Amino acid sequence: MKIGFIGLGNVGAKLAGTLLRNGHDLTVRDLDPQRVQSFVERGAKQAASPREMIQHVDLIITCLPSPAASAAVAEGSDGFLSALRPGQIWLEMSTTDHAEIIRLAALAEARGAMVMDCPVSGGCHRAATGNIAIFAGGERAAFEKVLPVLTTLGRRILHTGELGSASELKVVTNYLCTVHLVALAEALTTCKVAGMDMNVAYEAIRISSGNSFVHETESQVILNGSRDINFTMDLVIKDVGLFDQLARDLHVPLELSPLVLSIFEDGQRRYGAREHSPNIIRRLEEPCHVKVLGVGFPAQIVDEEPEEPGYEVKPRRG
Repeated sequence: MKIGFIGLGNVGAKLAGTLLRNGHDLTVRDLDPQRVQSFVERGAKQAASPREMIQHVDLIITCLPSPAASAAVAEGSDGFLSALRPGQIWLEMSTTDHAEIIRLAALAEARGAMVMDCPVSGGCHRAATGNIAIFAGGERAAFEKVLPVLTTLGRRILHTGELGSASELKVVTNYLCTVHLVALAEALTTCKVAGMDMNVAYEAIRISSGNSFVHETESQVILNGSRDINFTMDLVIKDVGLFDQLARDLHVPLELSPLVLSIFEDGQRRYGAREHSPNIIRRLEEPCHVKVLGVGFPAQIVDEEPEEPGYEVKPRRG
């Protein structure tokens, strides 16, 4: 199967790298020519436009920073939608608005193509090793056709149901991550102001009922001082905003979500849209006149699990 990949950012480059490392016929496209060149040097082909790409591949993957970016490569003047052929497949791996992928999918399906929304979860370190989790929304027949590709890209693959369901679940999980990050910023700053050994505080949380995936990853880069988790404040606001809108559309009486969103909007105003998201802790460090640091923590998280073939996760039934 010939695969096209559009979007070589923090996550996309690692996913595309996994495909290339595992011997797939890969064509890439990104607005940054240096990113494209790095793939060409490793054996990938390049396409001058999304429209050109779709003419030479069986499967096209998009992994882009916003719904607007996805719409542009799909239905823009040089977009791939107008050149789709029957039997081709589009995997939308961006974190996007479920309603938008449903809208665009209707245009693709009208041309005989198949579409799935397939966002990933687990961090850039797991995307780099093919150990990331993937949610996949769409027809079961399409899911089974692309499962061999998904099990190369990720470790745990969950068919979430109809098209759009994966995107809904993705923003739910990103919202939960953000809540954990805000809580950890408060907890770690309190530990620092109380005069605790921050390495001891980290371990206490890690071995306790207060532990979380976010603690085992983002707390480490906070305590290192790099605060680099390959995610930025503008992306947090986009993702939590999508969750917030989804819940409001369903008339859920939210309390935490608007507060978390306002905290990151304030962080973006103070530190900039492209500031590392764990640096939300600066809102607490600065008024407390402390720097929350430990000793011996990594500047970036590296996945130490070996790369293994992925598999489908089956939900419990009865």
